[in-house]
Amino acid sequence: MKRMVSLACVLALAVSMMAGCGSKKEETKAAETTAETTAETTAETAGESAAAGDSGKLIMATEAGFAPYEYTEDGQTVIGVDVDIANEIAKAMGKELEIQNMTFDGALLAVQQGVVDFAAAGISVTPERQEEMDFTIEYATSRQVVVVKKDAGKIASVEDVKEGTVVGVQTGTTADFYCGDEGCEVKQYNKYAEAAMELKNDKIDCIVMDSLPGEQLVAANDDLEILEGELFTDKYAIAVKKGNTELLDQMNEVLQKLVDEGKVDEFTINHTTK
Repeated sequence: MKRMVSLACVLALAVSMMAGCGSKKEETKAAETTAETTAETTAETAGESAAAGDSGKLIMATEAGFAPYEYTEDGQTVIGVDVDIANEIAKAMGKELEIQNMTFDGALLAVQQGVVDFAAAGISVTPERQEEMDFTIEYATSRQVVVVKKDAGKIASVEDVKEGTVVGVQTGTTADFYCGDEGCEVKQYNKYAEAAMELKNDKIDCIVMDSLPGEQLVAANDDLEILEGELFTDKYAIAVKKGNTELLDQMNEVLQKLVDEGKVDEFTINHTTK
C-alpha cells in the first residue's frame, strides 16, 4: 500500500512538472508572437510616416481635371495654379514636390489619413471639412456658374437651377452639396469631361462648377455655354491633416507672401491664357 501511494505521488509530481513546462512554453510562444506583431506594426507605422513626407519629399494629393488649378496637357504631368503654389511651398521648405493624382474624394481622404502631406484641388472650406482636416488661408475666390447645352432651352438662367433640375457636379465638391440641399436631382462625376458628355447627350440639364474650369470646359466644347450670373461664390484653401500645425504654419507663411506679391494672380493668368 505504501509503495502504491508513493508511486501515485511520483506520477502526480511528474504530471505537474510537465504541465508547468507546457505552460511556460505557451507563455514564451505568446510573448514571441506579441513581440513580432509589435515589430510589424512599428514597421508599418514607420512606412506610413515616410510616405507622408519624412524622406525629403512633400506629397500633394489632387484631382487633375480642374483647369486652371490642376490639369494635364500630356495625360501624365500635372500642372496648374495649385501646382505652381505647391512648388513654391516645397522650395521654401527645401523639399521635393511629389504629386499624386486621384479622385477629389480620394484626395480629401488621403490627407485626413495622413497618407499625403496636403491636398490642393480647388478645395472649399466648409464647417464639415473643418471637423476632419485643417486649412490654410484662402488664396482664391471662385464664382460657381451654370454650364448648359446651347439652345437647349430648359435652363435659361441660374434661377432655373432648383428642385427637380438634373444637375451634374464633381463628387464631393461644394456644388455637389449645394445642389443637393436645393432639392436638385444630383448626378456625380469624377471628371467634368464625363459630365460634359452626359450634358451633350441630354442625360443632365446642366453642370454647376467653378467659373475658371467652366470657361476651359466651354472652350473645349463648342456646343456648351455658361449662363450669365453666378449661383454662389466660393473660396479655396489647401487642406492638411488635422493637428499638423507645423506644416500649416509653414504653408501659410509662403501662401501669404505669394498672395501679397500678386504671384497667385500671376499663376492664374498664366494658366488661363494658354
